[in-house]
Amino acid sequence: MKNIAILASGSGTNFQAIVKARKKGIFKANIKLLVTDTKNAFARQRARHLNISEIFVDPKKSKSRIDFDREIVKLLKKEKIDYVILAGYMRLLSPIFVNAFKNKILNIHPALLPSFKGIHSIKRAFEYGCKVTGVTVHLIDEKVDNGPIVLQESVRITKATTLKSLESKIHKLEHELYPKAISLLVENRLKIRKRKVTFR
Repeated sequence: MKNIAILASGSGTNFQAIVKARKKGIFKANIKLLVTDTKNAFARQRARHLNISEIFVDPKKSKSRIDFDREIVKLLKKEKIDYVILAGYMRLLSPIFVNAFKNKILNIHPALLPSFKGIHSIKRAFEYGCKVTGVTVHLIDEKVDNGPIVLQESVRITKATTLKSLESKIHKLEHELYPKAISLLVENRLKIRKRKVTFR
């Protein structure tokens, strides 16, 4: 069975949803490790509660972003990690990291990429007056929210929609869509040609 590492920086809601999906059998892989770059990340408490090994790697102890990524890659290789899942990990991965796990790193973004890249995407789409937004799961490359798209699903914004209700719908959809994408990845069902992703 393939080994997964999940990287998170914050509360870990997507991390918890992924673990629950694994227990339900939505995908078949061993969630071996949670890695955080934030000492007080609540995701660490979730991991301990869910009996998932967790480790905090302090970015302040590295001289540069590249050195920090080297440290993470070294750790992941030592743990025999096959795939990396980003779940609210607030760092741009360097080419060293991306190339070490080429086409084996997934990220989830709360908008329909390529629109609203970066942070605060739900709020920005809402305030822009979009009629439709959604969730994107994509492979990671060296640029922000730029890699080939694996899955996308939309959420309509109506007159009755508030920012709070939109956030709730987006997060619920994230928790449903991400495990499906992970399943496609770990079952080696993704066929990637430049930016086009199809399923075997």
